[in-house]
Amino acid sequence: QVQLVESGGGLVQAGGSLRLSCAASGSIFSINAMGWYRQAPGKQRELVARITSDGSTNYVDSVKGRFTISRDNAKNTVYLQMNSLKPEDTAVYYCNADILSSWLPEYSYWGRGTQVTVSS
Repeated sequence: QVQLVESGGGLVQAGGSLRLSCAASGSIFSINAMGWYRQAPGKQRELVARITSDGSTNYVDSVKGRFTISRDNAKNTVYLQMNSLKPEDTAVYYCNADILSSWLPEYSYWGRGTQVTVSS
């Protein structure tokens, strides 16, 4: 069984910073792309940041210059450093990873989410 577990969410004041982590565990052969999505109340889920296995990244325009995605392949972990947080960043943040397991075809896995709340 493959599992993604997020951590690092919480309550922070506007202008502050948080660092999210997502660790993949289980029968993993390789991990392709990894990313962070978020969903605010009453809104659709959106891609926040994505990173490929070779380190290429992309971001939604609203977080460019403020957020940085990175990964540690040895630890099967992806991070999201969030700086200069704004109230509109408040959402549940979900980790996503495309994983080839030891016995199953490549599949897109999701974590259960971590709440980020930014107060004004």
